Amino acid sequence: MHSAVLLIEFGSIILGLGLLGRFAARFRLSPIPLYLLAGLAFGEGGLLPLGASEEFVATGAEIGVILLLLMLGLEYTAGDLVTNLRAHYPAGLVDGALNAVPGALAALLLSWGPVAAVVLAGVTWISSSGVIAKVLGDLGRVGNRETPVILSVLVLEDLAMAVYLPIVTALVAGAGLLAGSLTLAIALGAAGLVLFVAVRYGRLISRFVSSDDPEKLLLVVLGLTILVAGIAQQLQVSAAVGAFLVGIALSGEVAEGAHTLLSPLRDLFAAVFFVFFGLHTDPASIPPVLLPALALAVLTAATKIATGYWAARRAGISVKGRWRAGGALVARGEFSIVIAGLAVSAGIEPSLGPLATAYVLILVVLGPLTARFTEPLASRWTRRSDHRPPTPEASSRKADAGAEAGASVGRD
Repeated sequence: MHSAVLLIEFGSIILGLGLLGRFAARFRLSPIPLYLLAGLAFGEGGLLPLGASEEFVATGAEIGVILLLLMLGLEYTAGDLVTNLRAHYPAGLVDGALNAVPGALAALLLSWGPVAAVVLAGVTWISSSGVIAKVLGDLGRVGNRETPVILSVLVLEDLAMAVYLPIVTALVAGAGLLAGSLTLAIALGAAGLVLFVAVRYGRLISRFVSSDDPEKLLLVVLGLTILVAGIAQQLQVSAAVGAFLVGIALSGEVAEGAHTLLSPLRDLFAAVFFVFFGLHTDPASIPPVLLPALALAVLTAATKIATGYWAARRAGISVKGRWRAGGALVARGEFSIVIAGLAVSAGIEPSLGPLATAYVLILVVLGPLTARFTEPLASRWTRRSDHRPPTPEASSRKADAGAEAGASVGRD
């Protein structure tokens, strides 16, 4: 009887997610907010709480996080990461300063403590690579001059995740200074070792994993990723970081083939992850944090636009391209929820999960709109400023300057 209820509940979840995804695709929206709302509806305090399938959904959610980070790692080679780090690290520093600090300050102002401040800093810092990539494709901007700048900022954020996640994992686990430092040292050592091996021996690794049979390639890559993620979690490093490093180590045809084979699985389990996060958030806990979430969303939307504008200007992009770059970076999504999920699982701060849910819901909807309309609105505002009639003081100064120029000509 229990297995029948489990199948019915889980089947209903998957079917519902499919219908929500089709609805979102029809209106060219990200499905993430709909998945979160579905989790809220069927979680604790929702319309129809689930019971039998919750443990199964939790396992699926863990696999979802692992696949999200694996696919992210497959997008880049070790050489790409090193090149981006050398060329664009100032943009990464500005991005972190402008977007992580507001989250940390908000947590401290809410008296949530230093650990919650570090977590919320990550929630407000990391943009959603998946949403941004989809929006750029929908708007036909993949070939624009500002797009490499956008991707560079996203790559640097992804690199920062390899350092940030172990720190958060140690903090939420209540590890002391020595244990936390050891965890970070292990994570940095593992990341450095994987980058070195990927640069030097990437072809050998890819040749070992490679297979002409899609079934064997899928099993080897998936099995290797989950194995490494489990070892990483056992070492208190973070399963997500382990999966990310496996993705970086694979390159060439193996990476392309694995990306094609794993994309449907990633989409399935990532959707389950968002539902799982919503399941653990009581809808009644969102209204009390809605105002702080809205204020934080507006502030960090502005700081992301400023980040993209600065990075594009540094790269020599035109003014219109700078505004487009800034507007494209606003969306937050999957990784903000991943970071918040670590704290929610550890019971750090009861209000952190609801605030993160509301924050992501706001910005995942606002992000595509800012990507589309930031540049036209900025251009219209600039033109209006240029055509604004001069003030009496400005007219007087201009007349005086003209008189002085005429007198100078007369003297000559």
